[in-house]
Amino acid sequence: MNESRLIEIIKKAIGSDYIGDDCAYLEDLGIVISQDSLVEDVHFSLKWMTPRELGIKSVLVNISDIFASGAKPSYLTISLSLPSNFSSEFVEDFYEGVQEVCSRYGVKVVGGDLTGGDKVFVSICIIGKTTGRKIASRANAKQGYSVYTCGSYGSSAAGLRLLKEGKDSPKEFIIAHKTPILYEDFATNISTLISSDYAMMDTSDGLADALFKIAVASNLSIEIDFDKVPIDSKIKQFDNWENLVLFGGEDYGLVAVIPNTIEFAYGTLIGYALEKKISPLIINKDGKRIELETIDDFTFNHFA
Repeated sequence: MNESRLIEIIKKAIGSDYIGDDCAYLEDLGIVISQDSLVEDVHFSLKWMTPRELGIKSVLVNISDIFASGAKPSYLTISLSLPSNFSSEFVEDFYEGVQEVCSRYGVKVVGGDLTGGDKVFVSICIIGKTTGRKIASRANAKQGYSVYTCGSYGSSAAGLRLLKEGKDSPKEFIIAHKTPILYEDFATNISTLISSDYAMMDTSDGLADALFKIAVASNLSIEIDFDKVPIDSKIKQFDNWENLVLFGGEDYGLVAVIPNTIEFAYGTLIGYALEKKISPLIINKDGKRIELETIDDFTFNHFA
């Protein structure tokens, strides 16, 4: 069973209107809130990631969700589970990485929890402020909207492949996997300049996954030009590099579907939202039109 199906079961069981986006928008409180977890040997391996790098990435991936909502990251709490053989130096190095990122983005750690466990487990709850910003939802795309993105797609997945193969170059891909770049300017300019409804997500589960989810939630189709997707040209040295670009995940770029009346200078225009007469996601590449009815066979499944 995949994550999307489980989320639908949870929504039905508890009857919440807040579940659906990566951040819940609590308008009455003026905040968005999100939670994300990293599990050893599922999301990371200590064979190639130091405690400090783990602290850095743990915070970055949560801040990315806040940016994707259009809000400003402000506070977070951290739950950290550790096996009994871990040292105090591990904890110190982890939190030094945490603090490095929090200082960079003006975020404060305000609490958390420490427990024992069989493996390292990190879970972060993060809060963002919404004052003066228009908050996104993946269900807010409309026919005729433009699709913009930012990032360098496939780089993180390529870096993970290199690490699994015991390779250390090209280093830019390994860096992209360990310490992803976030796109604060892209998010801030959209949420402070646009007054209309719009959709935005980060691409943590892959560019195609984000586009597909926006299309389904908004009940329309999205068509993109693959050749316009921003990449590092060196990625073409990898086998099946096109799949890394579309489905690799953990790039933490942003994709926004916004009114086509807006000239947006902070991203790359890669496509448009269309009336839903065809598949949710259409990819044009080398003169071929690829229609995707599902992406379950391509994207990461936590429960496979």
